Amino acid sequence: MDINLNVIFHHIGIAVNNLKRSKQQYSIMGYSAGTEIYVPTQKVKICFLTKPEEPRIELIESTAEDSPINTIIKKNGAGPYHTCYITNDLDLTIKQFKKNKFFILNKPVKSTAFNNNLICFLYNKDIGLIELVELGEKNNE
Repeated sequence: MDINLNVIFHHIGIAVNNLKRSKQQYSIMGYSAGTEIYVPTQKVKICFLTKPEEPRIELIESTAEDSPINTIIKKNGAGPYHTCYITNDLDLTIKQFKKNKFFILNKPVKSTAFNNNLICFLYNKDIGLIELVELGEKNNE
């Protein structure tokens, strides 16, 4: 099947127990930390890390007992758990992913991590959890 879902890689999401200590560890490897951002819809604090010529990393720390990150850390420990892709038309991209056996885990919500643009998490048993972020102008196709 030759389908192009028209998404661009954005970051790797890593669940952490302690944002401050994790940022320090990544700084040893040459990563620079951005501003910490509180994301109330997911009950987490995040921080994007960058390093020239390397993938962007998002560190995610729980801010509440019922945060989805706590479930992930309790089950798997700290570590990578999602990849994120940007799209310019979230609705169309979700429809395309659903046709390819992805399941939506949450309705699209605005995220403070992306200037209140819409995000959505999807799951596929062959590749795991992905996050989609709507950035840019929509195609009117």
